[in-house]
Amino acid sequence: MNWLERAEEKKEDIIAELQRLIQIPSVLQTDLANSDMPFGPKPLEALLHMLREGEKAGFITKNIENMAGHIEMGNGQEILGILCHVDVVPEGKGWTYPPFEGVVADDKVYGRGAIDDKGPTIAAWMAMKLVKEAGIELSKKVRLIIGTDEESGFRCVKRYFEEEQMPEIGFAPDADFPIINAEKGIADLIFTQTGSSETETIQFFQAGKRTNMVPDEAFAYVFGGAHTINQKFHEFAKEHGITGEVVQEGSVVKVLVHGKSAHAMEPNDGVNAGILLAKFLKTISLTPHSKAFVEFLVTAFGEESRGHALSLNFADEVSGETTLNPGVIHYAPEQGSCTQVSLRYSVTYPFEEKLSACREILQNTGITLDLGSNSEPHYVDKEDILITTLQKVYERQTGQKAKLLSIGGGTYARVLKKGVAFGMVFPGRKDVAHQVDEYVDIEDLIKATAIYADAIVELAGKN
Repeated sequence: MNWLERAEEKKEDIIAELQRLIQIPSVLQTDLANSDMPFGPKPLEALLHMLREGEKAGFITKNIENMAGHIEMGNGQEILGILCHVDVVPEGKGWTYPPFEGVVADDKVYGRGAIDDKGPTIAAWMAMKLVKEAGIELSKKVRLIIGTDEESGFRCVKRYFEEEQMPEIGFAPDADFPIINAEKGIADLIFTQTGSSETETIQFFQAGKRTNMVPDEAFAYVFGGAHTINQKFHEFAKEHGITGEVVQEGSVVKVLVHGKSAHAMEPNDGVNAGILLAKFLKTISLTPHSKAFVEFLVTAFGEESRGHALSLNFADEVSGETTLNPGVIHYAPEQGSCTQVSLRYSVTYPFEEKLSACREILQNTGITLDLGSNSEPHYVDKEDILITTLQKVYERQTGQKAKLLSIGGGTYARVLKKGVAFGMVFPGRKDVAHQVDEYVDIEDLIKATAIYADAIVELAGKN
């Protein structure tokens, strides 16, 4: 079966399907969430849209409490799971094209979620339709499992698998090709500082909204002379090649810094506005409590993202280096400070030992470390039949070697007993997930559809 040829025939339909999904701004809406809309109306709208599409095409669908659902075809006791998500991170600022329109330009589809994970979701969905239309008999059920809270904690699939059977095998089209058989552990580290009853130089500091994104903007309100601070900031901005502004607002001065957003799995792809702001504030005269706050940020995260300053660094052959992203930073004198850090740690990371070492370093600094959440690393052996089958499929469809990879990102593959991340960023392509002007190459979208159709038949076909 020439799956690429069949996918090419559906090119316009695939693009249109993706555009419709991108046009739903399915960002977590905590303030609008309730028992009927657990993550807000827009993530639910995206889920219901996909389930309606499944019903219209003659597939079996199921909705689990408006958190997750599936589109199903095939027969048998065993299940092949394809785990996707339709929620997206906030769009951020500075887009060339509107983030929720799905504009087609330069042979790309632009929009928040185009590559993470709406484009891959549509590729997998259209692959199922291709297999169904081809009339190929399946020996397993194939379920496209759709979540709505992947970007904020996986609550959707956790609830889904409390109700539904765990697939025996599966893959998540939510990362890179060829095949990711190792995903780093993901822990939320919370660094806190107790409040101060004194009048502090820094009256307020805020950076970031999500721990899984590099903050692209940070601001602070400080006491001081606007002229002097503005002069110092101009010199600092020129030295570091950044932009921002200094504005007098009543009795305080507001300092705003712009950075560059990126996925937390590789903080070096972005520019952390919060850390830059802390570096600047360190250049002005500060009261002791304010000074301790910015010195912690600069010392811990100012020079590199691998955790050496906090003794959290570690690397192994399977999954590479551990990374840290201070994604949400807050300071107010009476409350103190709270810095939430996404730790992406290696498969063989000595977790408790490393946290203990970090706490020793923090002694006498006024900063304490707590563990918020922790998702342990995920690994599938390279000799497993799931791996070897997907390698065969990828090599057949692309003519390229299917190397095994590890990532710092977390996909739904880690909730499966036996699952891997399988696409859809191809080798050599830039990963623009969580970035401004996120896009998917149309050529890649079509090619991935063919790969997923082939994979479904190989893993679930009767022959």
